[in-house]
Amino acid sequence: MPTKIIEQEVKKADLHELELKHKYGALVKAVVDTEREIIIAGMTMHSDGEEILLENGSSQADLWGINLYLQQSGDDWIEYDSVINLRPSQGNDSRGVDDPAIQQKIREIVNRLVK
Repeated sequence: MPTKIIEQEVKKADLHELELKHKYGALVKAVVDTEREIIIAGMTMHSDGEEILLENGSSQADLWGINLYLQQSGDDWIEYDSVINLRPSQGNDSRGVDDPAIQQKIREIVNRLVK
């Protein structure tokens, strides 16, 4: 499966090749760097994208795993769920993104880069 670093606007349709078939429908796994405002998408595991971004200058504290449901719209197309989000040291005690401000930042980045 190809992996794509998204630094400039792309169309949702361009991401369909990255979809994984999941019991809840097709999804694209992605990791968002909230500081650099980039996304890596299309890996089988969020940790793979996290590793690539860390090797390319990202900071662990800025990386958040999400799932994109390309067939959905509004806020329903972004799911905040990844093992890489478990960070008690940062006050994030779940696989989700507990801080509403970080969720908002992720939403803004994703909605700006993926149209």
